Amino acid sequence: MNTRRDFVKKTALMGAGVAFAPQMTLGNTTAFFKEKLNIGFIGVGLRGTTHLSNALLRNDVNVTAVCDIDERRIAIALDMISKAGQKKPMVFGSSDLDYRNLLELKEVDAVIIATPWLWHTRMAVDAMKAGKYTGVEVSAANTLEECWDLVNTFEETGSHLMILENVNYRRDVLAVLHMVRQHVFGELLHFRCGYQHDLRHVLFNDGKTAYGKGVEFGDKGISESAWRTQHSLLRNADVYPTHGLGPVAVMADINRGNRFVSLTSHATKAVGLHNYIVAHGGEAHPNAKLKWKQGDIITSTIETAKGETIIVTHNVNTARPYSLGFMVQGAKGLTEFDKHTQRIHVEGLTKGHVWEDMASWLEKYDHPLWQKYEQIAVGSGHDGMDFFVLNAFVESAKENAAPPMDVYDAAAWSAVTPLSELSIENNGAPQDFPDFSRGNWIKRTPYDWMKNTY
Repeated sequence: MNTRRDFVKKTALMGAGVAFAPQMTLGNTTAFFKEKLNIGFIGVGLRGTTHLSNALLRNDVNVTAVCDIDERRIAIALDMISKAGQKKPMVFGSSDLDYRNLLELKEVDAVIIATPWLWHTRMAVDAMKAGKYTGVEVSAANTLEECWDLVNTFEETGSHLMILENVNYRRDVLAVLHMVRQHVFGELLHFRCGYQHDLRHVLFNDGKTAYGKGVEFGDKGISESAWRTQHSLLRNADVYPTHGLGPVAVMADINRGNRFVSLTSHATKAVGLHNYIVAHGGEAHPNAKLKWKQGDIITSTIETAKGETIIVTHNVNTARPYSLGFMVQGAKGLTEFDKHTQRIHVEGLTKGHVWEDMASWLEKYDHPLWQKYEQIAVGSGHDGMDFFVLNAFVESAKENAAPPMDVYDAAAWSAVTPLSELSIENNGAPQDFPDFSRGNWIKRTPYDWMKNTY
C-alpha cells in the first residue's frame, strides 16, 4: 500500500505544467487548471468509501467534507481520513437534505455522489446548480424526467457531470475498444452486453450482516438490501444497465456521431427471489408471500442511428456466475469476452471457422492507460477499474473540462430503465429514445479514449 501511495502521489500531478486549451462543450467554454481539488463525498457507504480510499492516496486531492445519514459510515470515513494524514473534514448528515449545506461550502470544488439510486438525480442537480463539478454513481437517473433534469441543469449552469461507470476502464474492455478504433472487426454491426450477476445474497440479509445471511430487506435490512431490493418488488425493468451498455456505447460512438434510436424489452416470469426466500427463510416467512414485479431475466434490444443493434440483458435474481456477456460483431469478425471467456475470430487472420484464444490480442492491443498505471490500478478495487474512473474524474475536474462520460451519456445510458419498463408494460412495444443532445450528436466528435492520461 505504501508503494502504491507513493506511486500515485508521484504521478497524480504529471502534466500539471501543461497549458490546456479551452474545453469546448455544449454547455460551457472554460480553461483553467487546479493543482489541488477539494472534494466532498455525499454517501460513504461501501461504494463511497471505495472512492474515498482511492482519493486519499492522491496528493492532488483534499477531502474537505463528507455526508451520510448513517453515523456508523461517517465514523468509518473519518477514521480513514485521519489515518491518511488529512485533517478532519466538515461533516453533514443530520437529515436527508443536509447534503445541501455541504454544497454551499466554498471549500468544496467537486462532489462524488454514491447514495441509493433514488437520490442520484436530485443530488446531482443540486450539486450542478451549486457550481460543483459532479460525479454520480450508476445509474444516474430512474425516469425520463430525471434524465432530462440532468441535461437541462448542465446546459443551464455549465457545471459538468460525470457518470462514474468503472467498467469502461476494465482492462479487456479498453483493449477491445483499442481493436475497434483500429478497425480490427471492420464496420460494426452488433453488440451484446448486460449485467448478469447473482445478487440474491446482496438483496437480502439478516439486518446485521451485509451479505450472505437472512432474507430481510427494506426497513429490516442493512446496506444495499435496505433500498435496492424494493426496485425488484415494484418495477419490471432493467434497473441497472450501465455496466454493460457504457463500454458498448463508447465503442459505437453514442452521442458523438451516433445515438440510440429505439428500444424493445421483454421480461421472463419472476421466480428467483421467491425461491431464495423459501430456501433460506422458509415458506412461512412473510417475504415468501410477496409478489415480485421484476422478471428474472430482462432482454432489451436497442437500435442505433448508424444501423447497429445492441442486446442488453439484466439477470440478478437467478443462480449464475458473474458475467457482463460482451460481444462485438463487425463485418470482418467478432469477439466474445468476459472474465472467464475470451475468444476472437477475425477474417483472414483466424484459421478456419473456429474461435481463437484472445490472450495474444489483448496483449497486443493493451490500452496505454493500463500500460502506464498497472502498478497502482490493480489494488484500487474491482480489478483496477476504480483507480481509472476516479482518476478521470479528478483530472477532468481539475481542468473543469468535459469528462470522458458526460451528462449526455448519463442520460442516454440511464434511460434504458424507464424505456424498458414502458416496453415491457406494452408487450414489447418499441420505445423511441429521446435525443438528449438535441441533435448535436451529429457534429460532436468522440472523446479521445486512446490517450494515456485519463
